[in-house]
Amino acid sequence: MTMDENAALMAFAALSQETRLRIVRRLVTAGPEGMAAGAIGAAVDGASSSRISFHLSHLEQAGLVESRRAGRSIIYTAALGALSSLVEFLMRDCCQGHPEVCNPAMAALSSCCKPTKGTAHA
Repeated sequence: MTMDENAALMAFAALSQETRLRIVRRLVTAGPEGMAAGAIGAAVDGASSSRISFHLSHLEQAGLVESRRAGRSIIYTAALGALSSLVEFLMRDCCQGHPEVCNPAMAALSSCCKPTKGTAHA
């Protein structure tokens, strides 16, 4: 999925608020299991459920968070495809034929994404 400028602006606007940025980073760490809103609030800054719901709604509208119902709870996960598209949007034209320009960013990404033993990245 290729991100256009309008979608990138919407994503950056959503991420420009401290609590929302913390929520996204926490959901990335949580992985595909995700987290319920109450657990997110406790993990992020102890915010009220209404405040966390407001932020989650904003992130969901920006396409950075997804939700699913699990029994009586709503579980939130980071929209990893959208986050990857956002990074790709930023880096799309970075090297302009000079790969050394992008090498530091690529090295930073590859160092945090090393596969663990017995797993492979697609």
